[in-house]
Amino acid sequence: MTQTPTSLCAIGVTLAAIVLLLCGCTPEPRDDAAVEPLRGTVSIRNVTVIDANAGRRSGQTVLLDGDSIVAVLPGGSAEPIADKTIDGSGKYLIPGLWDMHVHLTFDKRFTATMPADFIRYGVTSVRDTGGLMDKLLPVVERMRAEDAIAPRVFFSGPLLDGEPVVYDGADVPELGTRNDSAESAARSVKALKEQGASFIKIYEMVSPEVFAALVDAASEHQLPIAAHVPLSLRASEVAPHVDSLEHLRNVELDCVADAAELLSVRRARLAAGAGGSGFVLRSEMHRLQRNDAIAALDEAACAEALETLRDTIQVPTARLNTLSMFPPFERSDWAEAVEQWPDAVREDWRELPGWYKPDPGERDMRFARYTLDMIQRMHRTGVPIGAGTDTPIAYALPGYSLHNELEVLVAAGLTPLEALRSATIVPARFFSLDDSMGSIASGMKADLVLLDANPLEDIRNTRRIHRVIARGRVMPAPH
Repeated sequence: MTQTPTSLCAIGVTLAAIVLLLCGCTPEPRDDAAVEPLRGTVSIRNVTVIDANAGRRSGQTVLLDGDSIVAVLPGGSAEPIADKTIDGSGKYLIPGLWDMHVHLTFDKRFTATMPADFIRYGVTSVRDTGGLMDKLLPVVERMRAEDAIAPRVFFSGPLLDGEPVVYDGADVPELGTRNDSAESAARSVKALKEQGASFIKIYEMVSPEVFAALVDAASEHQLPIAAHVPLSLRASEVAPHVDSLEHLRNVELDCVADAAELLSVRRARLAAGAGGSGFVLRSEMHRLQRNDAIAALDEAACAEALETLRDTIQVPTARLNTLSMFPPFERSDWAEAVEQWPDAVREDWRELPGWYKPDPGERDMRFARYTLDMIQRMHRTGVPIGAGTDTPIAYALPGYSLHNELEVLVAAGLTPLEALRSATIVPARFFSLDDSMGSIASGMKADLVLLDANPLEDIRNTRRIHRVIARGRVMPAPH
C-alpha cells in the first residue's frame, strides 16, 4: 500500500504531488511529465466501457483527440493509429464524475488544494452552490487556467436569501446576500449574469414575492436555478419553477396531511423572527417541524407532492443526511484520507463529533432513515436524482466524499448504473450539456475515469481508480 507524502498538504501543491487513487489508497507521486497534454490522439484499447446511456460494452477502443472523444469502436474493428496508446485490458472506463453540490470557499483551509483532489478522485466537474463573488471568482479563474489541475467548474455565486440572511458571516461563513424585494432580486440576478455565473441558488428565507421575482429574472437571463425549498413555501409550489432542489430539505413538510396548516405556522414564526439571526431562526424552524412531519408522513399526500417533483433534479446530499448511519470516520480508509490534509484539518477531523456514539442504537437516525426512504420514493416516482456532497461541510473530503455519496444512493435502492447516472448524465442535463458530457460516445468531452474493477458489480469500485483524463490531459498513473 503506497502512501501520500506530507507535501501534498502544502498550499503550493506542485504537479509532482497530483496523484491518483488506487484501491482506495493514495499512490506514490509522479514527476511533472506524468501530466500529459492531449496534443495528439490517444487510443484506449480493449477496454470495457460503461455509461448510463449505453450500459456496458466490452472490448471497445476509445479514440480521443485533444479534449474530445472522436470514436468508440467495437471489438474486431481495425486498430486506429494514435500518438499514444493506453492498454485498457481488464479495466473499466466510465465518464468523469460530477459533484453537484460543493462550496469551494466555505473553508479556506481546503480552497487551494481542493481542485486537485477532486481530480485525484475522478471528479472532473463540480457545481459550486454558494459563495461570495469576490472570494469565488479568483478561485474559478485559477481553476479554469490552461495548466490548472482542476475539474470543470460551474458556479452560482452567493446564496440568494431573504430577510434575515442565514449565512450572514456573523456566527457562520458569509455565503448569502439579502433580497428583500422583487426589485433587489432582479438586480441580484442581473449582476450575477454579468459576472459570469452559471446558474443561481435560491435560499430558504426568501418570501414568495422574492422567489417569484428570482425565477422570472433567471428565466430572462437564461440561468438554471438550484434551490432550497423556502420556508415560506411548499415543495410542490417551488419544484415546478426550479431545475434542482437540494438536501431533501423541507420536502418532508409537504408529505403530511396538514401541510397547509404547517405552512401557516412557519409563516407566522418567520414574521415574528424577522430581524434576528437568520441561522438561528432557520435552525429553530427545522427543529420545530421536521421530525414531527417525518413521523406523520401521509402516503397519499406524499405521492401527490412527489408528482410535482418529477421534472426537478433532487440533489439529496445523501452522505450528509445519513452521517449518523454511515459515519465516514468508521471507514477503514478514513484515517489515510484525512492524512492528506493540512495539520489544522487533521486535528479537527480526528476529533469525533459530540453526537457520535460507537453503538449505532444510541444515535438519532430518524433523518437518515427518512433520507433513504425518500430517495427510494422519489426514484420510484421517476424523479431524477443528482449526486452532490456539500463538500467540505460535515466531514466531506473533496472527491473522497463523492464516492461515499454513490454508496449511499445504492443503499437507498438505486442500482450502481443508476448511481453513476446521478453523477454523470443528470448533472450535465442540469446545464443542458448532456449532448457533450456525461457519456462515452463520439463528440463527447474527454473527461474519463479508468477503473481497475467493475463498478456495476460493486459501486465501491469507483474508488479503484487507475487513471483520470480531464480537460484534455492524462493525469498521472500510479506505479
